[in-house]
Amino acid sequence: MSGTAGRAAVIAGVGSCLPPRVVGNEELARRLDTSDEWIRSRTGIARRHLVDPGTATAALAVEAGASALKSAGRADVDSVIVATTTPERLCPATAPQVAARLGLAGVAAHDVSAVCTGFLYGLATAAGQIATGLADRVLLVGAEAFSTIVNPADRTTAVIFADGAGAVVLRAGTADEPGAVGPCVLGSDGDLSDLITIPAGGSGHRSRGVPAHPDDHYFQMQGRDVYRHAVERTTEAALAALARAGWRCEDVDRFVPHQANARICAAIAERLDIGSDRQASNIERVGNTAAASIPLLLADEAAAGRLASGDRVLLAAFGGGLTWGATTLTWPELAAVAAPATAAVREPAG
Repeated sequence: MSGTAGRAAVIAGVGSCLPPRVVGNEELARRLDTSDEWIRSRTGIARRHLVDPGTATAALAVEAGASALKSAGRADVDSVIVATTTPERLCPATAPQVAARLGLAGVAAHDVSAVCTGFLYGLATAAGQIATGLADRVLLVGAEAFSTIVNPADRTTAVIFADGAGAVVLRAGTADEPGAVGPCVLGSDGDLSDLITIPAGGSGHRSRGVPAHPDDHYFQMQGRDVYRHAVERTTEAALAALARAGWRCEDVDRFVPHQANARICAAIAERLDIGSDRQASNIERVGNTAAASIPLLLADEAAAGRLASGDRVLLAAFGGGLTWGATTLTWPELAAVAAPATAAVREPAG
């Protein structure tokens, strides 16, 4: 396509949002017949943020998106992408609502569904839109109200998953400037789709005309098998992304993995020979926020000053599908990045 040779997607702003309700392990332990020690030892999580009744995914996405736009010094984009496992409704997509509520009505807007890998799939999509000239600026949001699909009586998932949103603004630039998104490596294995799933609610269940078991409307995960595949697939994707970028593991200044579980993140980092001093983590404070995890962590790191201009950053994730992915980027110089907003967020009346 003429006029687009050499175009690359460059991060120009980041933002995030966490719902104000904080739930510590003690509260869950009383309800689930477990303990703070059990939760911490298996997940690395001490507390998480959960939405209140009346708040859902779009509200979180709007707050995070507005924060990212402010960081980028922009009020307009050409495209809005929302990566989420918890859309407001099965139909339509959530992204057009987010765009409209941000004053961006009329721009291209769509959702990406790849569970915890959703942000990286969205990043590749946004980079493609910019590379081909379809858009000059893209707002990419990872947003989840995951507590709405988790069985509150299932301690294997209720203690892990949480709610929040993170966002980035991407602009057209060149591959050699700070902030440019590097080669993206994506993969999937649908033969293992039952390892992470919500069995009921889709056309596969509805077409059978058989009432579903109540538990089948909730998120389900086969933890042991997921752990093994998560470590193996994420490591492979990370190494492939590094190779395509011409980097070695020792070149990485900051490893930003999806915050699935502290033990999973540690196992991947060990395989990559990336020490704890180069690992970014916020799972202890926010839990596993699925598609929101990586952009939330980027916003955290930037706000805390742990990402400096020129730092070489490796992003990697694994999720349902099964899906996985990784990419690289050199961190840009950004305007001041605000800490995650925790103001009460509500759906608009009506």
